[in-house]
Amino acid sequence: MEYQNVTLSLPKEVLRRAKHIAIERGVSLSGLLTQLLEELTRKEDAYGRAKERHLVMLDTFDLATEGNINWDRSDLHER
Repeated sequence: MEYQNVTLSLPKEVLRRAKHIAIERGVSLSGLLTQLLEELTRKEDAYGRAKERHLVMLDTFDLATEGNINWDRSDLHER
């Protein structure tokens, strides 16, 4: 895997706390950020795949309207 350096500007308190978390987990700050970003990208990829699957499933539903809705709210909710 090829690496690239990145410069970040973080609030001092956030950086201080992140360093402590990294120490507690036994990783470097760079390693901690890598883990978090990998998890974020995995979740985004999984969400995108799930969205695509569900959109395909929605296309298979036939609600017998043929795209034309000939009713309004009052038809559905008689009083």
